[in-house]
Amino acid sequence: MTSPQGRPTSIRIFLADGTPEGLRIVEKSNWTGRAVVANRTQLEGALKRSEMAQPGVYVLTGQTDDGAAKLYIGEADALGERIKQHVAGKEFWTRAIAFTSTNEGLNKANVRYLEARLLGLAKEANQWAVENTAYPAPPPLNEADRADAEWFLAEMLVIFPLLGIDAFESASSQTDVSSAEPVEPPLTLYLNERGANGSGREVMGGFVVLKGSLARTEETVSIHEYMREQRQLLKDRGVLSPQKDKLVFTQDFRFSSPSTAAGVLVGGASNGRIAWRDASGKTLKAIQEERLEKL
Repeated sequence: MTSPQGRPTSIRIFLADGTPEGLRIVEKSNWTGRAVVANRTQLEGALKRSEMAQPGVYVLTGQTDDGAAKLYIGEADALGERIKQHVAGKEFWTRAIAFTSTNEGLNKANVRYLEARLLGLAKEANQWAVENTAYPAPPPLNEADRADAEWFLAEMLVIFPLLGIDAFESASSQTDVSSAEPVEPPLTLYLNERGANGSGREVMGGFVVLKGSLARTEETVSIHEYMREQRQLLKDRGVLSPQKDKLVFTQDFRFSSPSTAAGVLVGGASNGRIAWRDASGKTLKAIQEERLEKL
């Protein structure tokens, strides 16, 4: 994969118990950090590892009652002890990702800084529901310590997407899959049907609806319950806001597929590969097929 700086890098995922979905240890070349990834049912084994006795920052992931992605971000002097407290204290989470340093390079100020920065990024991106109720400001660090902490954070942000966590990256910063060369502008696609009028673009791993797109207020009788819940969640979080007789996207927002994006806009089922078209009217389906023909 490619790092945010555009440089090839190597990431090693060690399966500690020999199974793909089991306890995993994640390391990156030329980085002193290490991540311990464990499902809730595997927490007992994870807590026995030496990394979990060290200071660090952690993320708990799960779902809301409506099925939306949700996370909690925290820091601790001893990762294992703090995460163990959340077994009884928080019900939503199903997986824990704990980051620490292999050379004892993280102190209390460092991990508080990382926690605050991750919370700020998650709040700004507004892609996942966040369990935290407080958003502390980063503690003051001297210039050198702040640079070290930002470097550690940048490496964490490379690893999170590999673990299926895209909560810290705004939809507008996603890479456009249509751009063969960096100089090419992103390909904007449009949807105009059933009273919805939106614009968006393909990105790695999904589809982004752009700020200002207008969704229908009404929903079809046959709308799937999942789609209804998606629309309600976006309204609850302020991503969709009433504007006259429409719902306007107040920010760019990333969906898992073009069809989900289209369905939210039109208030019912929609084939995104047909509904989304470029400025000349060519469907996303035709555009994707043309790309394959060029290979």
